[in-house]
Amino acid sequence: MTTEPWTVNYEASSAVYSDYNPLQNTCLPQDLPYAWCYIPILYFIAFFVGFTGNLLVIVLMAKKKGSKRLVDTFVLNLAVADLVFVCTLPLWAVSAAYDNKWYFGEGMCKFSSFIISVNRSSSILFLMGMSVERYLVVMKRVDSKSTGTKNCLIIACGCIWAVSLLLGIPSMMYRKLSPSEDTTGELCEDEDSITFQVLSLALLILTFLLPLGVILFCYCSISFKLLNHISLGKGTKNSLQIIFTIIGAFICCWLPFNAFKAFLFFSSTFQGADLSCWALMALRRGLTISACLAFMNSCVNPVIYALMDHHFRRQVLQQRLRVCGAFQETRQTSVLSVSSATESSLMFASRNKPPSPASIRLEM
Repeated sequence: MTTEPWTVNYEASSAVYSDYNPLQNTCLPQDLPYAWCYIPILYFIAFFVGFTGNLLVIVLMAKKKGSKRLVDTFVLNLAVADLVFVCTLPLWAVSAAYDNKWYFGEGMCKFSSFIISVNRSSSILFLMGMSVERYLVVMKRVDSKSTGTKNCLIIACGCIWAVSLLLGIPSMMYRKLSPSEDTTGELCEDEDSITFQVLSLALLILTFLLPLGVILFCYCSISFKLLNHISLGKGTKNSLQIIFTIIGAFICCWLPFNAFKAFLFFSSTFQGADLSCWALMALRRGLTISACLAFMNSCVNPVIYALMDHHFRRQVLQQRLRVCGAFQETRQTSVLSVSSATESSLMFASRNKPPSPASIRLEM
């Protein structure tokens, strides 16, 4: 029995606890049944869908011709953040399959946790940027096509990346490898430090609650204006619907995880919160499931674009037509090449072939 406080591995594929709780030291940890099987499957599905979908979004945004919507800039940055993140999911899938043992070294442990933190921060901040941009366009009638607005948008995206990278440093600094309870491997988990717990709570406020408040303010204002029968263009309404859906998906995916984190923080900080063993196991399993749900968010956005954004569907269709056209052109070229080669060989054969007696008689 250890004497360390009951701790939580916030960023890993599932929650990892010690077998000690200050209030109930007889509560032994129990994992979800068959978690070693279905959690890796979920992570690999999220990896393949997220990698393919976000890569397609990046390619289409890069190849898009003509004037781009301001929303496209946020969409591109969100896709880049999600693409980088889903590339770490196979590592967490392997770890979950082997009882959360980590076999990729401490460097990858720190780097993967850093990527998770950066993705979480940048995603919510880019969604907040979308909300503010829509608020300014709808409520303040800001010209979204002006050069100054586009330059401000680029600067804002750069600042979001810089802030997200900075906020990801604590996750990298306080993540380490520690021996597992059965001493057969190592776990990638956070240090048991009150400093990191306080930083985690501060990051929860800065990267979830405050941006969420800004988002709700912007869209409540926009919704109030829409209820007053203010006419908006079809494109603006479509953009608002897409952003509403993306933000709703983000909140549904990340809110349970952040709620469990906050509850566990306060329950471990205030010693008066006497939790039963059943409650502790429910929290452990809830954190495991909510972590899986949060990781699924990185493959959701491309699906939303495909279902709701007619610009995105049109680009995908055009890309398919280009690919099919290029394939048909290549096929026709190869057929013509074969035909030309056949005709050429026949011509050469007729030239090299000795004259037949009939032709000799004709010439004579």
